[in-house]
Amino acid sequence: MADISRPGSLYGAVDLGARKQAFEAQSRREAAGPQAAASVVDVTDETFTTEVIDRSMSVPVILDLWSPRAPGSAQLSPILEKVVTDLGGRATLAKVNVDASPQVAQALRVQAVPTVLAIFQGQAVTGFQQVLPEPEVRRWLDELMGAVEQFYEANPDARPPASEGGASEPESQGPPVDPDLAAAEQAIDEGDLDAAEAAYERLLVRSPGDEDARMGLAGVGLIKRTATVDPADVQRRLQDPADLEAQLLAADLEMLSGNVEEAFDRLVGVVKRTSGDERDTVRKHLLSLFDALPADDPALVKGRRALSSALF
Repeated sequence: MADISRPGSLYGAVDLGARKQAFEAQSRREAAGPQAAASVVDVTDETFTTEVIDRSMSVPVILDLWSPRAPGSAQLSPILEKVVTDLGGRATLAKVNVDASPQVAQALRVQAVPTVLAIFQGQAVTGFQQVLPEPEVRRWLDELMGAVEQFYEANPDARPPASEGGASEPESQGPPVDPDLAAAEQAIDEGDLDAAEAAYERLLVRSPGDEDARMGLAGVGLIKRTATVDPADVQRRLQDPADLEAQLLAADLEMLSGNVEEAFDRLVGVVKRTSGDERDTVRKHLLSLFDALPADDPALVKGRRALSSALF
């Protein structure tokens, strides 16, 4: 059984929509065509020189050093894909799985993942190691692109021919954000979960099928249920098979830590060995966890199938 721990970031814990963002980022790249697709590349030990060093002589390369073992990577990588793709080819995101490409990680002396480095003209010029929300990532990237432009102004002969004539036109920003959704996100940034919950509920009254509101409300509920919980105490309580509340809290903590499949498997197992009111309590709790994921998430599809099998 995996250890249960509390994630350190409120933003990251509520942002279970990172899984949804990963799917949406892929869809955006496919819909935008070859230019957007070329903005994001997977890099290995063998392709690092070509895809990162050589490419950085023309455009800045944002190096995303990630690991499937790190929950922070699942949160940060979709944000990086979104903001770099929005630049319309003026930068490239190079994704390196450090587990599969250890030589790159060793050469760059990576101490933790996720780590983000900006490579330009063959050199690492800036970077960060923590999980940042999208506005801060955009701010960091804007500063980088400003520094790159200053370099080209001072060294006009170094500017790639394709970049002459100024920056490309900004892409459409899409439809405006719903005011209640914006209010919820601002409340989360300020740590006001009650206000975020109220905003999500208002949006769901107006638009019952809004997936962002459904996921956001479920994420806030997870945080509120576990705000005063000691993970070590939950771990001790799990030694008692009859402690139903401990199983529910353990699943909540696993969800917040990114161990979605483990949380679902835990509660499906409890459904199988309980009956009556206890079984119904666990079933409803599992359904509330399902609400925290996008409808097309593979883990959700698998979890629903497992629950149906356990019930019938």
